[in-house]
Amino acid sequence: MAKDGTSRGGLRIGAGKKRKPLEEKILEGKAEESATVASFPMNRTPKEMPQLKKFMTAKQKNGEHLQTKNIYSEMWNWLAERGCENLVDNQLLEQYSMAVARWQQCEEYISRCGLLGEHPTTGGEIVSVYVKMAQDWQKQINQLRYQIYAAVRDNSTGVAVNDQNDLMEGLLRRVK
Repeated sequence: MAKDGTSRGGLRIGAGKKRKPLEEKILEGKAEESATVASFPMNRTPKEMPQLKKFMTAKQKNGEHLQTKNIYSEMWNWLAERGCENLVDNQLLEQYSMAVARWQQCEEYISRCGLLGEHPTTGGEIVSVYVKMAQDWQKQINQLRYQIYAAVRDNSTGVAVNDQNDLMEGLLRRVK
């Protein structure tokens, strides 16, 4: 508790020692016997993709539809290819697809109107508010994507995740 009596600080998302993927724990012989290992049978029938909520496909003020359905189905298919669609909460996938769709909206507006806007009182040039909004959406997308990827990585034994597919992960693993 801070001096002013408010509760601040504490644990932050992503703080602390990073968890090792299950595959690495097994290779090092440090996996607990009681560890739950998700099995990913190759000849299984994938779970059916749930229907999106109505607000996620609603027509926007400009008359266009958000791309949430496409984004959601891409992520669902990525998870289904790895047999992990049951490991990630549906709400997390919905949040991810909405964030990506909103980021795309901001980028489209920036492309149409440019990076600069007009200050409401002085009339001078300022950075468009959509630039900041796009950056905020990107930050949220990265956090959600990391949570989804972590669920797959932490519960796979090598079949579900291939580091060669993720260039940044491969680069980071090589840095000592």
